Amino acid sequence: QSQFVESGGGLVQPGGSLRLSCSAPGFRFDEYTIGWFRQAPGKEREGVACISSTGSKTAYGESVKGRFTISRDNAKTTVYLQMNSLKSEDTGVYYCAAEWFPYPGACTVVPAAGRFPYWGRGTQVTVSS
Repeated sequence: QSQFVESGGGLVQPGGSLRLSCSAPGFRFDEYTIGWFRQAPGKEREGVACISSTGSKTAYGESVKGRFTISRDNAKTTVYLQMNSLKSEDTGVYYCAAEWFPYPGACTVVPAAGRFPYWGRGTQVTVSS
C-alpha cells in the first residue's frame, strides 16, 4: 500500500490552473526529497519538479519552468505542485515520489525516476477545451 496520496487532479481548460497535493501521514517526511513526475499515454515518465527535504532547493523540468511551482509544508507532511498557464501537453497522470536524502545538494536538477523508491498511485490531469 502506497504511503503517498496525490490529489487535486481534474479537467481544466488551456490557460487554467490546478494545485496538486501529495500527502504522507505518519511518514518521516522531513527527511525525504520529493519529486513530481508525469506520464502521458504512450510516453515515458517525465520529471516535472523536485524539492529538497527542507524546501530550500527546488528544480524544474524545462517544459514547466516559469509555470509550475513546487512547495512543501513538513508540519502537514504535504508537498504541493501549483500549475499555472496549463497547456494540452501537460495532460497526463501526475505522481509524487520520495527518496530518503536529508542532505544539502538535493534537487540541483530533477533526478531520474529510478532514483525514487517510494511512489504514489497518481492523479489524472487533463487539459482540454
